[in-house]
Amino acid sequence: MATTLKKGIAITSVLIVIALVVFFYFRFYFVFGEGVKTGELNYFVRKGYVFKTYEGNVIQAGFRSQNAGTIQSYEFKFSVEDEAIADSLMRCTGKEVELHYKEYLAKLPWRGVSNFVVDEILSVK
Repeated sequence: MATTLKKGIAITSVLIVIALVVFFYFRFYFVFGEGVKTGELNYFVRKGYVFKTYEGNVIQAGFRSQNAGTIQSYEFKFSVEDEAIADSLMRCTGKEVELHYKEYLAKLPWRGVSNFVVDEILSVK
């Protein structure tokens, strides 16, 4: 009976560990979406208390609202993991950039403060 109980505890423990690994992967490393955003790079900084991360903001061209008749601007806040990309973006403030990004379901402190992580600069104008 003791060996049956030990087997049950071992199987349950293994299943819990597998469930946690699957959950952690899908929550933090699964790429939920990918896309391209274009706009004027408003700012790009390196900041953080413990984990220094690269953060940026792109202002996208606005569209006329059918109801209000006004033009709105849209902000795209993003993080960058790759130092080479970050170094290039540091010199592009005020320019129009086209960026490829990956969207994750949750943030990691060492990856940045945004769910959107830019992984490629497609063009700079």
